[in-house]
Amino acid sequence: MAFGAQELRVLRRALALALNPSPVTAQEAEDCLQLAESLDEAMRERARHRAFLVADLARYRAALPGTATGYLALLDEALDAGHRPGADDLAALGALRGNPAAAALLSRCGPTAPTTSTTSTTATVTLPAARTHLHAVPGGRRPDGEPAQKPAQKPAQKPAPRPAPA
Repeated sequence: MAFGAQELRVLRRALALALNPSPVTAQEAEDCLQLAESLDEAMRERARHRAFLVADLARYRAALPGTATGYLALLDEALDAGHRPGADDLAALGALRGNPAAAALLSRCGPTAPTTSTTSTTATVTLPAARTHLHAVPGGRRPDGEPAQKPAQKPAQKPAPRPAPA
């Protein structure tokens, strides 16, 4: 992500305000909000681009080995965009290992050796905190088990008048 001179000036001012809080002008506040909106839009665009690349990658992977060249170029671009290769990508790269570009991408994606029995393959599970006890709320049951108050009943509705014959 690249910033222009104006964006860098606004960012520098926002950081200075974060370190040394002082009153800001309406224009400075507006500039900071516009910068935040621009950053949000850039992040959304990056996510859309990555999603497009991953979908395209799946189509190319499904058509392998005929699309090996296109698949490898697209995988390289997807990795540059932050995509983490899944088992399907690693399997496809393993099958294309004879291709130098595939071998380079395979080494870039990480170790290809299967995990040994000495390494832990179990995932760490985080348990939610224990729930607190429920407290009585007004309108509940009294200690003897009887309702505190009878619920209010809705008034009976009047039937709608019949239309006059025409």
